[in-house]
Amino acid sequence: MRIVDHRQGERLLLTEAPVPEPGPGEVRIRVAAAGVNRADLMQRAGHYPPPPGASPILGLEVSGTVEAVHEGVTDLAVGDEVCALLAGGGYAEQVVCPASHTLPVPGPVSLVHAAALPEVFATAFMVLRTEGRLQPGERVLVHAGASGVGTATLQLCRAWGAPAFATAGGAHKVARCLEMGAAAAHDRHSGPWADAVAAWTPDGVDVVLDPVGGAYLADDQRVLAADGRIVVIGLLGGREARIDQGRLLVKRQRILGTTLRARSVAAKAELLSGVRRDVWPHLEQSAIQPVIHEVLPMEAADRAHQLLASNATVGKVLLTW
Repeated sequence: MRIVDHRQGERLLLTEAPVPEPGPGEVRIRVAAAGVNRADLMQRAGHYPPPPGASPILGLEVSGTVEAVHEGVTDLAVGDEVCALLAGGGYAEQVVCPASHTLPVPGPVSLVHAAALPEVFATAFMVLRTEGRLQPGERVLVHAGASGVGTATLQLCRAWGAPAFATAGGAHKVARCLEMGAAAAHDRHSGPWADAVAAWTPDGVDVVLDPVGGAYLADDQRVLAADGRIVVIGLLGGREARIDQGRLLVKRQRILGTTLRARSVAAKAELLSGVRRDVWPHLEQSAIQPVIHEVLPMEAADRAHQLLASNATVGKVLLTW
């Protein structure tokens, strides 16, 4: 099979690798499209190695058609169209993953566009429900609101009745955040976002989705309500941060860090079960949808990475065979 090789120099090149065989509980998928994530850029740079036993090939989510099923799998059949969350291996013509890490392609969504669903909606669900313990009517602050995870989170907040404030870089991204369901949004280039959040909700927000970390954390605390939760999912602003321990204690604030890739097979299966139960019906009804910035051929993987690194994207970049 053809794969994208990131280990032979600076460019991403197409090469060949053996076709993987599914083991117990697994299926093999013929890949139609793969989602591009910042984790791919980090792995390529040597900063985010795959978990033990995972494929070293880039790619954490795909869509495609089931072409082989291990004899122990009973809920999927050859020919089923699925999208899947992976620990690695997505930039390949075929990939193996646990059957429990697949989701059916929602009816209104094309097979290619379904590759934009697993990572972002699983992450959004994890932040809002699993870690953030979001309750009806609570207020959410979403940083990088125009990103893949950001657009997914804003749509879920709207669907679940949770008012959301988004930060983004640029007026056009702010406009897209409002289209995706944000009750209000702020261009981080136009002044301090914390002041804008405080003006929107003087009592503070209840959940913060933060892919930045670093200097953002202090202001996250400043706009967080009593008993509020900050969920850090990335470190674009750096590993080190200052926190106000007095505010942490007096307001009973919680700061949580979480990642998706390194979770166990069972933990991911449980998470995706929740996604299928609470998110997929909204996709089936077209109440929420994948947000696609651009679809490129797999041969243009380098260009896709450059596009994502430029911070100019709104939603997802996909690669297709």
